[in-house]
Amino acid sequence: MDEDFSRIVGNKQILFKGYIEGVPKESDMEFKLGNGMKLEAPKGSGAFLVKNLYLSCDPYMRGRMRDFHGSYIPPFVPGSVVEGFGVSKVIDSDNPNFKPGDIVSCFTGWEEYTLLRNTEQLRKVQPDDIPLSYHIGLLGMPGFTAYAGFYEVCAPKRDERVFVSAASGAVGQLVGQLAKLHGCYVVGSAGSKQKVDLLKNKLGFDEAFNYKQEPDIDAALKKYFPEGIDIYFENVGGAMLDAVLVNMRVHGRIAVCGMVSQAGIGASDQQGIRNLFSLVPKRVKMQGFLQSDYLYLFPRFVEQVGSLYKEGKITYLEDMNHGLESAPAAFAALFTGKNVGKQVVCVART
Repeated sequence: MDEDFSRIVGNKQILFKGYIEGVPKESDMEFKLGNGMKLEAPKGSGAFLVKNLYLSCDPYMRGRMRDFHGSYIPPFVPGSVVEGFGVSKVIDSDNPNFKPGDIVSCFTGWEEYTLLRNTEQLRKVQPDDIPLSYHIGLLGMPGFTAYAGFYEVCAPKRDERVFVSAASGAVGQLVGQLAKLHGCYVVGSAGSKQKVDLLKNKLGFDEAFNYKQEPDIDAALKKYFPEGIDIYFENVGGAMLDAVLVNMRVHGRIAVCGMVSQAGIGASDQQGIRNLFSLVPKRVKMQGFLQSDYLYLFPRFVEQVGSLYKEGKITYLEDMNHGLESAPAAFAALFTGKNVGKQVVCVART
């Protein structure tokens, strides 16, 4: 049904309650019916009003819940609407570049309707046979993180041995599939039997293991990589990273995407890494990165990965929650391992 632009609506919203120290909980956010808003973009504003369809739950957002201003992105403001990546439909516009009916992948509010002015990291989505929600997953920030990290930071070669931690997540699942398509041997770790089965039977990993059932991660890595690891795509940190370091091959590469095991741990309790000296004799390159460093590659990424998906060469796992009110629980699930694949919230389908 088309929107009635003369209506004043109560805009459902998810608010950030206040700064946290530990792992995010559902109670750190609040579902609220916001003040009435008119469904139109103010004349002369250059803005455009969108109806949010799909919202992305991403681990980096946990960093925005801390009272810390030294990161690459500022913290959320207590009492304000949570922000993140989304797929939205333009319903009214005072911007000549956007017209009602346009679908956009953008940085938006966790609410039903958002007035947008900033067009950075915003792109129009041409509807096709790729699900719209995939534009905040496979063809969005997580997918591009996998693409840039694997090809630009890891610089892979055919027949190399690749290890991916948190391999069933939004990023890891694509890293593994890109590595297989590149001709590499790929092993992933995950936190449940269900996820391990998905890695091996649906996503095409050569091997996978449940790290929670391995009393000795070093021994597990030696089992799956008897000749060592050429590439490690790091999503976990802590004991996993420590074990990987002693199993790297000479001239190996480690792309540091995230360290979810350290999320919610205070600075004084962060786990130290004992095996860093392994980098020296093995001449291992270990590099942190942000997908935003490589945005010039984004058009090529969308074309290549979109084509691979349409050709049936890539599968993508998505964990969909329905209703804006489910967003806080969906986000908190990222840090307990409950989600399987990319965590998405469906606010509306059209």
